[in-house]
Amino acid sequence: MKNLQEINNSKKSKYDEIIEYLKQDNGYWLENDKWDFYSNFEYDLDFAKGKKYLDFNTISNEKLILELKYSLLFGVKNKYFQPIYIISAFQAFLRKIEKYNTENNIESIINIDVNRFKLFLMNIENLTESTTNCYTKYIISFKHILIDFYDEREEVEKDIWYYKKIQGVKIPASDNRGTLNSIDFRVIPEFYRDIVKRYLISFITKRSVSHCQNVYKTIKVFFNIFYKLGYKDGFLKELTRYDIEKYLYTVSNEYKDKNVTYVNKFISYPRTFLEYIQMAQYKEAPKKEASLLIFEDDIPKRERDSDRLKRVKFIPEPILKQLDNNIMDLDRPQFIPIYILLRETGWRGTDILNLRYHNCLEQIWNNKDKDYNYYLCGEITKTGIAELKIPIRDKVAEMIQKTINKTKELSTEENNPNKFLFNIYEGKLKGRPLLKGSLLATVKRLIEEKDIRDINGELYHFKSHSLRHTRAKEYVEQGMGISVIQQILGHRSLQMTVHYATVSENVLYEKWRDTEDLELFKVDIVTNKLIEVDTSTDTGENLIRYEYVKKNLDAVRVPFGVCFKASKLPCKQQMNHCLTCASFCTTTENIPEYEEEIQKVKSQIEISDKFGRELWAEKNKGYLELLQKTLDKVIEHKLVHKNAKSREDS
Repeated sequence: MKNLQEINNSKKSKYDEIIEYLKQDNGYWLENDKWDFYSNFEYDLDFAKGKKYLDFNTISNEKLILELKYSLLFGVKNKYFQPIYIISAFQAFLRKIEKYNTENNIESIINIDVNRFKLFLMNIENLTESTTNCYTKYIISFKHILIDFYDEREEVEKDIWYYKKIQGVKIPASDNRGTLNSIDFRVIPEFYRDIVKRYLISFITKRSVSHCQNVYKTIKVFFNIFYKLGYKDGFLKELTRYDIEKYLYTVSNEYKDKNVTYVNKFISYPRTFLEYIQMAQYKEAPKKEASLLIFEDDIPKRERDSDRLKRVKFIPEPILKQLDNNIMDLDRPQFIPIYILLRETGWRGTDILNLRYHNCLEQIWNNKDKDYNYYLCGEITKTGIAELKIPIRDKVAEMIQKTINKTKELSTEENNPNKFLFNIYEGKLKGRPLLKGSLLATVKRLIEEKDIRDINGELYHFKSHSLRHTRAKEYVEQGMGISVIQQILGHRSLQMTVHYATVSENVLYEKWRDTEDLELFKVDIVTNKLIEVDTSTDTGENLIRYEYVKKNLDAVRVPFGVCFKASKLPCKQQMNHCLTCASFCTTTENIPEYEEEIQKVKSQIEISDKFGRELWAEKNKGYLELLQKTLDKVIEHKLVHKNAKSREDS
C-alpha cells in the first residue's frame, strides 16, 4: 500500500473506518493492491474468459483506491452485485477512472457527475453505448454505497434504508441471495417520500422484513399509478371515490395474469396505509374517510381454504420410507442433521437454518416424569415468535449436541459471528447458514442415486416444505390436539394448522373399517334389500345417533371445548379464537386446559417483552384477558354456550 498518511484529515475518521473494514480476512484487502478475485469469490472463470485479478495500481490517487476497494468489497460481500458483474469489465473501468481523474482532478467517487462521466466515455474515449452504460452503472452503484457510508444521519432519515443498520430489524438468516437488503425510497415521488418513510417506521421492527417489502412495493405502485394518470403533488388530500375507481381499473389490467392473493395486496395495503395516515392525522391524508374511498368489496377475496388445501403436499409413505432409510448416504454429510430436524420437528427450513449453537438445545424439568427433557429452541421469523421451544427425542438431542460441539470447534468470531449451528466457514457466503438450495440439490442427487420414483414412474421431486406438511399430518394421525400442533409448528392461527389436519389413505381406511364393524346397515344378501331396523331398540337408537353425527362432521372437538357449528356453515372464527364464537361450548372439564394455556400465554408475553416484540406482547395480553374472562364464566356457570343449547337439541 502507498502512504496512508496523505489522506485528507477532514475525512480522516471515515477513511479510518474504510481501512478497518479492509483489514478483514487477515488484512488481505488492505495490504494487497492486486486482488486474486477468483480465489476469494465464486464465479465461472470460463465465462469470465480467465479473468482472476483486479489491479488497483492502475489508479494513482490513494483516496480513490480506498473508496473503490471499500465499495467493491462491501458491494460483493453484501450481495448488492455479483462477482461476475465486477470481474467482467472492472479492470478496464479502472483505467477509464484514472484518465477521467487526470483531466478533472476528482477528490472522491461521490464527486463524479454521472452525466459528465458518460459524455467523457462516449465523446473522448469513443466507447459504444453498451460499454458506456456498463461503466456508468459501476459509478452509480459505488456512489450509492459511498454516499450512504459518508452520511452519518440515522438510517431511517435517509432515502435508502439498509435493514442491517436499523436496530431491531431481523433479516432472515437464510436470505443468502440478499433480496432483503434495503428499501430505496427514491422511487417514491418526493412530495410523499417522507410520509411513506414515517409509515414504514411505525412497524418496521414489529413485522417481518418480507412484509415490509410487500407494503413498500404496493405503496410505490399506488403512487406511481396516480402520477402516470396525470395526478400532481398533493392529490392525496383531495382523493375521491372516482379517483380510486381509476386506480382499481388500472390495477386489474396491470395484474390480470396474477392470482387474486397477489392482486389483493395492491388494494388492501394501500387502504391500510390511508387508514393509518388518517388516524395518525398526517397533514397529507385524504379528507374523505378511507373506508369510503376503498370499499371492503373492492379487495379481492384471498384463496379459499379448500384451494389452499389442494396445494398442501404430503410425501407419499413409500417415498418417505426410502428417504428416511437412505438419508445417511447423502454425499454432503453436513446436510444430514438438517434433514433429520426438518423431519423431526416440521419446522420451516429457514427456521432450522436460523438455529444458533449457543442456545438451540435446552433441558427443561418435567414434573410428571421427574426428569429433564430435551427441547429444541429457535426463533420462528415468519410469525414473529421470538423463542419457540418444542420437545425432541433423546437421540435427536444427541445428534444436535454433536453438531454443536463440532460447530464450536470450527467457529471463530471472524467466520461465524452470528453463531449459526449450520454455518458456512469460507468463500463468499462465509458467516451465513448453509443454503436451502444446496440441501435440495443434495437430496436430489440421493434420489437419483437410489432411484426413488413417484407413482408415475418419475424421479421424485423433493421439496423441503413437504416435510413440514407431512410431519403435521403425522401429528394428527398420532392423536395430537390441533392447538398443540399449532404451537409446535409455530402457526399464527389455528386455521392454518387445520390446513394440514388430514389423514393418510391408510388411516382413513382403518377409520372407515371401524364404522363398518358397527354393522349399522343390515343388507339381505339374497334380496339386496335393507333389513328393517326397529328404532325403539338400542340398535335403532344407535343408528339414529350415527346418522346425526355423520351429517355433522364439522361439529368437532376444538381447544377448550366442542364446536357445534352446522357442517354447511362457514367458520367465521378462522382468524380468531373459538372462545368468542356463538357455536362454541365449554364446560368445567376444560378448566385444566384454560389454566395451562394461561400460563403459556403469560410466558409468551414475558418472552415478547424480553425481545422487544411489542406487537406480539399486546396481542397476547388481549388473548390472556379473553382466556381469564371465559375461565371465570365456566367456574361460575359450569357450562358456557351462547346458543343456549346444542345443535342436537335445536
